[in-house]
Amino acid sequence: MVDGGARRGARARRGGGHRPLRCAHRPPGGRHCPGRAYVTGPTRRRPSAAEPNAYPGRVADLPARAPRVWWYALGALPLALLALAGGLLLTGAVAPLPLFDPGPLVRWGLPVVTVLTHAGAAVTLGAFALCAVVLPRQVPAPHPGRERAPRVAVDGRAWPLAATTGAVAAVVWALAQLAHLVLTHASVVGTGVGGPGYGAQLAQFVTEIELGRYLAWATVLTALVAVLAVAVAGYTSAAWTAILALVALFPLSLTGHAAGAASHELAVSSWWLHLGGVALWVGGLTVLCAVAGRTGRDLPAAVERYSALALWAFAIAVFGGIANAWIRLNSPADLLTHPYGQLLLVKIVLTAGLGVAGWAHRSVTIPHIRAAAAQRLPGDGPGRAFWRLAGVEVLVMGAVVGLGVALGSSAPPVPQEPLTDASPTYLITGYPVPPFPTALTYLTQWRLDPLTALAVAAGLLVYLSWVVRLRRRGDAWSAARTASWVAGMLAFLWVTNGGPAVYGKVLFSGHMLQHMLLAMVVPLFLVLGAPVTLAVRALPHRADGSRGPREWLLALVHSRWAGFFSNPIVAAVNFAGSLIVFYYSSLFLGALNTHIGHVLMVLHFTLAGYLFANVLIGIDPGPRRPSYPLRLLLLFATMAFHAFFGLSLISLTSLLAADYFGWLGLPWNVDALADQEKGGAITWGIGELPTLALAVAVAFAWSRDEERAARRADRKADRDDDAELRAYNEMLAARAAQSAGEQAAGLSRSEGPREPRQG
Repeated sequence: MVDGGARRGARARRGGGHRPLRCAHRPPGGRHCPGRAYVTGPTRRRPSAAEPNAYPGRVADLPARAPRVWWYALGALPLALLALAGGLLLTGAVAPLPLFDPGPLVRWGLPVVTVLTHAGAAVTLGAFALCAVVLPRQVPAPHPGRERAPRVAVDGRAWPLAATTGAVAAVVWALAQLAHLVLTHASVVGTGVGGPGYGAQLAQFVTEIELGRYLAWATVLTALVAVLAVAVAGYTSAAWTAILALVALFPLSLTGHAAGAASHELAVSSWWLHLGGVALWVGGLTVLCAVAGRTGRDLPAAVERYSALALWAFAIAVFGGIANAWIRLNSPADLLTHPYGQLLLVKIVLTAGLGVAGWAHRSVTIPHIRAAAAQRLPGDGPGRAFWRLAGVEVLVMGAVVGLGVALGSSAPPVPQEPLTDASPTYLITGYPVPPFPTALTYLTQWRLDPLTALAVAAGLLVYLSWVVRLRRRGDAWSAARTASWVAGMLAFLWVTNGGPAVYGKVLFSGHMLQHMLLAMVVPLFLVLGAPVTLAVRALPHRADGSRGPREWLLALVHSRWAGFFSNPIVAAVNFAGSLIVFYYSSLFLGALNTHIGHVLMVLHFTLAGYLFANVLIGIDPGPRRPSYPLRLLLLFATMAFHAFFGLSLISLTSLLAADYFGWLGLPWNVDALADQEKGGAITWGIGELPTLALAVAVAFAWSRDEERAARRADRKADRDDDAELRAYNEMLAARAAQSAGEQAAGLSRSEGPREPRQG
């Protein structure tokens, strides 16, 4: 029998305990792939300080073994259930109902299943977000059997475990969502689960009742997430799964308090932002703790990347939570006097504590890990400090999730049902009638849209931070492009939150003003800001094979879909043709009646205008732009079609979306058909100035291109002393000499002796 210590010593003498490359039929933690070589990490034994580093010039294996913190992730669920029970008892949300009481199983089971739903969604989204942008993965070597080390050593063992964790969580989420649908139906009808005719009642609930349809959509989407999660095998599939998981949260934001909220759109948007931010923040850290034992040398980069991701998620969650709480409370005094407010105050305090813990990570533990990795210090001290604090954070996050579900099951101080004596405008739009429209009211009337407001804030912050990063590095960036981007973002904020958004809900002319500004004015400024070019110059490149913001941006810009939609012909057809498809179909009414339809309308027409303007005057990489004469031809043809659409609106004798605009009952004595003609005139007239601006910009870019070409030719002539011109003159001289020789030969033949003609 050989002693284990002797075996370890012999292995250390042979190779220092590392296996840089091995050929195997199955990579550790990966998929079966016969005949492939896989880049693998170190063995479990940590090399001593006296041993040479098997990976010279690479980050040391720090820490080789993380503390066991996976149990923190498991302990978060019981703590969430305890917090849920305490919150429900405090607010009385599970008290028996005097009429149509569904029973204790439904009263308690529905909140418990909701906790499981939120936990499954958080772990799913967090796991695949880590796989997409945080953790590196083991990849096959380019040539089987050939040792080719990566530029930066990666462990890669955490990636497959995170993907597996996300797949299991997605399946749990799908099952919990199905149970949530069944229990919600039982709670609404006030009966238990089962009984005669139960299946028919459930089918009617999911097909005819709005709440049931939303929950059915959520169930279908979570099932799709589970299917994709099981099949995840790389960065791209992980990203698509994370995106679909985020989309699957949207139907949930349409239920609960948001379903009957007076400010319905504000409630839905803020609640979705809060759900998504919390899921990404809580789920990411939970999965990171679950895979702690396999992070290995990936720990320094992983925690730093997750810290940046968590900061954004925390900001989004807080922003959405504040906006949602604003419409639930009568005043800040409700935080102390109402049970709902008291529970909300506890959640606020715990969230603030988590924010302080995140600050401690960014200022203390993560810099220590980074410094220890840079100095290749042995030991687990910095890593253990991080994991201890992270584990406590996960437990507190579990309590926060439980309190959030308890809040969603409790009655807030402000009644969420519409007023019984509300006007038709209020009943249809969810908002009171705005003042009579004037130029001044278009500037002074505002209504917060959390989605677009957050997008504007993020766009300004990120763009300006990139500019500052370039200037600190000594690189220049045009102030005019920065000003153009800022102007475009502010214009987008006003169009989606100001007067055009307010009056676009009640007037066709206001809607068309908002549409034209989104499609023709805002994209013009955004394209001139050249955000992709700035991002490529400012964002760092990752050397470990994972995909960061720069890698994802380049993958998107050079993808087949981006190439198709940025094709000049496709961009022009999409820009002009989508007007006909949208306004002369039920899509227009859907965008007016539903919040998701309105959000998709804003997104589509802004992107369509951006792609079209980018083809004409953009400098960002991606599309293959036509010549300048063809650009002008494309511009005028598209704008002519645009004017034709405006004229068609003016000449219409029937009202578009008559079931909407015809029933608003505005007190201004507005003729809806006359207002539609006004909207057509806006469509026709407002396109003239952007068209002129685009034409001037194309002509200016054309002249600049000609000047640059002339300067390049001059510089080339200066370098080679007009070699091209001399070669051209020599070619002309040679051709002239050849032509002269041919003429002389022809003349000599014509002047030679002629033979007498025979009669």
